[in-house]
Amino acid sequence: MRYPNFYDRVEPITLHDGLSEFLGTFEEGVITFGYLDVVKLAGHSCPTVAGAYLMIREGLKALYGEALPQRGEIEVSFQKPLESETTGVIAAIATQITGATDNWGFKGIGGQFNRTHRMHFAQNIEATMRLIRNDTHAFVDISYNPSSIAPDEKIPPLITKILQGKANHHEKHLFGTLWQTRVEKILCNSKQVIVFSLHLS
Repeated sequence: MRYPNFYDRVEPITLHDGLSEFLGTFEEGVITFGYLDVVKLAGHSCPTVAGAYLMIREGLKALYGEALPQRGEIEVSFQKPLESETTGVIAAIATQITGATDNWGFKGIGGQFNRTHRMHFAQNIEATMRLIRNDTHAFVDISYNPSSIAPDEKIPPLITKILQGKANHHEKHLFGTLWQTRVEKILCNSKQVIVFSLHLS
């Protein structure tokens, strides 16, 4: 499987998963997700997928500091409904990394490790996403705006040509390269595209 090299250079997200430790899945319950993992889940790499990854990574850093985030003990709220625009894509990645689900996830074992009802949509928040620690109730509001990293001017006409079935192999390859170049710039400039506000209870 071949993919752009920069996927492997993106800072990973490491968490502790109590359920994983309980079931002997990963040693001491430590689990790491890289950008390639979320790309596999989404089936593609784009500004939305990159933004979801960055929002969660930077939000967890703010919430937990030097401590390992506790997968399965984090609630996730979204400003927009599930059906709105790219919310579903971001939510899927949030579930993958945090373990949070709405009503369809893991129901727990003996009253522990329940991961349902920990994802909420159409919430009255000003940010794109809110991450909440269940233990301290501290939360971080995170917003993402990649507009400061504009796409190459060649991209729009290339998209049109490809969708019309008129692009040659070179043009298709060029489009993919330019698209991923913008994604790489976004991932390398998280402070430029991510804004967050931490609230301690």
